[in-house]
Amino acid sequence: MIAYIDANRDRFGVEPICRVLPIAPSTYHAARSRPASARAVRDAKLRAEISRIHAEHFGVYGVRKLWRQLHREGIVVARCTVERLMGELGLEGVRRGKGRRTTTPDETAARPADLVDRHFAAQRPNRLWVADLTYVATWSGFVYGAFVIDAFSRFLVGWQAARSLRTDLALDALEMAIWRRRGGLGGLVHHPDRGSQGGFNWSWQHLEHGGVDGTTTGLGCSGDGKAVDVVAWSAAGGAA
Repeated sequence: MIAYIDANRDRFGVEPICRVLPIAPSTYHAARSRPASARAVRDAKLRAEISRIHAEHFGVYGVRKLWRQLHREGIVVARCTVERLMGELGLEGVRRGKGRRTTTPDETAARPADLVDRHFAAQRPNRLWVADLTYVATWSGFVYGAFVIDAFSRFLVGWQAARSLRTDLALDALEMAIWRRRGGLGGLVHHPDRGSQGGFNWSWQHLEHGGVDGTTTGLGCSGDGKAVDVVAWSAAGGAA
């Protein structure tokens, strides 16, 4: 809040901003005159050391190597602190291998409209589900996961994991969520990202084959073979 007032005081003035926020102008001025905390002072010193070491090693050091180098130089600091400060500085190390992508947008594929508009909140359960794909690196290889979350409670209602990014991975997670909730889904909006890889667009088309039309839909759930009413299917402009 103090940083926001500092950034906009020349444009709007301190007192008008304080009336809107709201915060007492005296609180703002007291915060401005207060000396920096011990943590802030230490963070400022560490940022300088982290930037120096990162530059000296040609920008290849990540959190682990930079943390160890700090200790070799006698600068004792927690690894999580190094990670936090590197994030604030926008520094990262060089990674071996290629990055993994779980979402590849298909601009040519037809998809429903975005009915959520980045507002991921619901007034009661089974009004809005959001879904996405992710992956976890393990010693034996990558594990891919698809998840469906109820926006009302942030409860994980459906999930599925696999060793490969198979096409029906996202569909399996959705069908699990429908099976677990067992009805009461009238008016539900399901909001995945818009990638074609991983099956969210494919699953919409696949479900359309079973009665889904993208607005008022009847979805055949493989769990019990019965139709479940789902009012709308929403697609994001990016990851949900």
